[in-house]
Order: sequence, then C-alpha cells, then structure tokens
Amino acid sequence: MTRAHLPQAAAQRRPTVVLLLGLALAFCLAVLSIQSSFFAAPGAPGRRLDLDAGDVRELAGFQSRVQQCVRANRVALRLCCNATAIALINREIISELSTYITKASRGLGLTADIVDHCKLVLGFPEGTNSTWYNAQFKIFEPLEYKYDVCETILLWEQYRNMTTVLTREYLDVRPDGWLDYAAKRIAQLGADKCYNRTLCDELLSILLPAKPPFHPRQFATCAVVGNSGDLLKTEFGQEIDAHDAVFRDNEAPVNKKYAKHVGLKRDFRLVVRGAARNMAPILKGSSDEALIIKSLTHKEINAVIKELPNPVYLFQGIVLRRGAKGTGMKSIELALSMCDIVDMYGFTVDPGYTEWTRYFSAPRKGHNPLQGRAYYQLLECLGVIRIHSPMRAQRVEDWSDIPSKEEIRRAHAAAFRLKRRETGQPVEPGPFSNCKVWGTVDPDYGPVSGTSDMSETRKNSNYSKWELLPFEKLRREAQEHHIQMGGVSLYKMDGNKLDDLVCVRHQHSSS
Repeated sequence: MTRAHLPQAAAQRRPTVVLLLGLALAFCLAVLSIQSSFFAAPGAPGRRLDLDAGDVRELAGFQSRVQQCVRANRVALRLCCNATAIALINREIISELSTYITKASRGLGLTADIVDHCKLVLGFPEGTNSTWYNAQFKIFEPLEYKYDVCETILLWEQYRNMTTVLTREYLDVRPDGWLDYAAKRIAQLGADKCYNRTLCDELLSILLPAKPPFHPRQFATCAVVGNSGDLLKTEFGQEIDAHDAVFRDNEAPVNKKYAKHVGLKRDFRLVVRGAARNMAPILKGSSDEALIIKSLTHKEINAVIKELPNPVYLFQGIVLRRGAKGTGMKSIELALSMCDIVDMYGFTVDPGYTEWTRYFSAPRKGHNPLQGRAYYQLLECLGVIRIHSPMRAQRVEDWSDIPSKEEIRRAHAAAFRLKRRETGQPVEPGPFSNCKVWGTVDPDYGPVSGTSDMSETRKNSNYSKWELLPFEKLRREAQEHHIQMGGVSLYKMDGNKLDDLVCVRHQHSSS
C-alpha cells in the first residue's frame, strides 16, 4: 500500500521543489544584479567592470597562501559575496585550501576566513578573552577584523620605495607645503598657517635636512624592538644586535640590565612628542643613535636638540589626527623604507596575554592588543615583517609558510591592475604610477639640518653624517635601487592613501 502511494507523494512534492528552485534562482539573479553595481566602472553606471580572470586566480591562490601562514584552525570560505570571483576561481585553487591548512605549522592562534580574492577576515579562537575596553567607543575590543589584502600588499610594498623623513625638498614641492603643511608640524606656533615663512623655517631648520638622509635598501636586515614585557620571557639580545640596524621606541632603556632580552645596539629611535621632551636622558650613552620624532616639534624640543650630538629628524607620513597609527606600526614603516628584511621583537602578539605590559616599567595602557596582533600577523604573512615572540623562541624558524618573493611580486602586480581598473585609472605599472605631485630640485640643493645658534657640542659632532654620506658609500643594493628609480624621492602626502605621493626629481638646472 505504501509503495503504491510513493509516485503520488513524489508528484505532490515536485511543485514544492520546483518552487524552491525558482525562488533560489530568483534570489541569485537579484544578488548578481546588486553586485553588478559594485563592479561598475566610474562614470558608467550599470556597466560591469571586466575583472581579469588571471589576476583573480593569482590573488585567490595568494589568499590561500596567506591563510596557510595564519594557520587557520577553522575555515569558512565565504565566496558567496562575490559571484564574479566564483566564476573566475577554478576548482583546483579552492580544493587546495584544505591541503594548505593541514600543512600549516606556525601562527599566533588566529583563524583566517577568505571572503573573495581580496577580502580576508582574521579572527581569534572561541574563548579568547577580550579584556581591552575602548573608552572612546565604549566597547570591548572585537575578536574579528576584516582586511583588504590587495590594498594592504600595495600599501606596504609602496613603503619599500618611500622616504619617511620630512625634508626641505618635500615642503618646497608639496603645494602650499610651507604655508599649510609646515605649520602642522610645529606645536605652539600661534597660527594655523606659516604666514611668516622665515619664522617657520627657523623652527624647523634644526631637524630639517634638504634631501632624504636615509635611502631604500640601505640595510639588509633590521630589528624593530618594541617595549612589551614579553621580552623578559626571551633572550633575543644577541640575535637583535646581529642586525645591520636596530629600531627602538620611545623611552625603552638599553643597558646591561636588559641586554640579554633586548640587546645593546642602538641605531634609530622613533618617539612621540612627549618622549621627545626627554630625549637627552633617552639618548644618554649614544651619540650616534638617530632620533625620529613622530609628530611635532616646538621651541622647547628644538632647544634640547641644539645641545645634542645625535641626528634628529621628523617622521613623514604621519596622520595628523586622533586615532593615528601607534609608534610600533610607524617604526615598521620607518624600517621598511630602509631595510630589505624587518624582524619584529617585543610586541604583545602571543595568545593568552592578560594585560598590556612593558619590560622596564609598570603596565601602561596603549593600543589595542588584539587588533595589533591580528594586523602584525597579516603583515608577516604578506612578507612585510618576521615576528619573533616567546611562543616561537624554542623552535627553529624557517619561514617556509610565508609566500615567496616571487609570489608576492605576482600578487602585487595583480592587485595593482585590479585596483586601477576599479577606479577607472589606466594600468601604468611602475613606482611612479601613484605620483600625485611632481617637482624637481637640484642634486646639490639646500643645506644640511642645523642652525647658527647650535651648541659647540652639536657643531663639533657627527650629527649630519647621514645627510653627508657619499652615494658610493651606500650599500650596493641601495645604489642600484637609486639608479633604477632615476634618483626620484617618493613621499606620502599625509596618511596611508595609495595615490597621494609627492615625487621629487633631482636634476641639475639647465644653464
């Protein structure tokens, strides 16, 4: 009896199945219609942007390599948000994701969810204790962070060609550089613009070189050393000192007490304005350590500089508003603009942290630990930095899970082409494609930093050694890069936009 009624029951279910399929198809068509607006070229509403299949596949494969590096413990491949990407990503790449995950052997306890060929979500495992309270927004620190890997790789590869020190040529070439921008770098000026150019020149001259004192590829290996109390769990001192250059932050002490944890080598130090007021005791014991002030200078700071033998400059590329990047992130930008390999120590990145700690003093609240840890992990998996932490101290690092230079180069090229198409710009590869402002100065242009009323200590010191370093004394890779770039200096206008560069040629004036 039951068997006799089966065909009839199936027949009754068919309309329901057909209806459901129809609704699903209608939903998909609606989604595709909505998505088409996201791929429309500027100035042509409704016209769908023609994504290059090869570029999307290249970036999809790169995303899986990044995911492997992050060591995803769980995967949710959420490609439904980009139907165009689905059509272009072949099955082989999708199937390889599970293989990559099983091979993963590193990471900081994070998960990675791929959204599409550019979008990635980094999250912390279930049970992570979000104890950091953001008083500004009145929320606890979230456990999930969304990133655009295409934009991130373009931004950080750009820093490899940048100048990150404020110079006289930059102020001369930038539109209204002296009138508007110079005033933003001087505290207690008494005006919102440099209406008195002479006064602003006097206030900046002590730390304003004519041209970049540092160059891309100047050092092979660099260590960026933070202030985390986690450093006391390690003995990275000798390893840190083995680098060609070491970058430190703010008041972090360098002495025999902490030598086995943080080393003794002192080359560069990035400081906020508050720490800059105490630069004399901070720099005590080293006349060569270069001090880079992150934000502003003023008369009180200038007075201290005039008594010191150390090089002192202003950082260029800072976002001059509340909520700007922390000193640690800016130290990475500074190092990347000079170094081939950047190793990072002393940033609270390991799972299980309980508070924001410092290796030399009581804990002091700083930037969001979870957000920083996620972003640092992303940067490592993009080949920007290499993280060293207590969690990894007991095992040999081979960095095999990080994408190779060739993989990064191909992903960078693909991301560049896609981003240019999205904005309707011509695809013009090369380091100068994002130059918004061009200017030309004479190679022999301008004085070194300094003022006539400097102390004899500063006048007789070697504070200007980087500004006067002969080209032939540069590392071979730095010379080759300089020639490849045609001697052009690249600067950020303000912040981290990709297409706002100030580019300065160095050419002799025609007679």
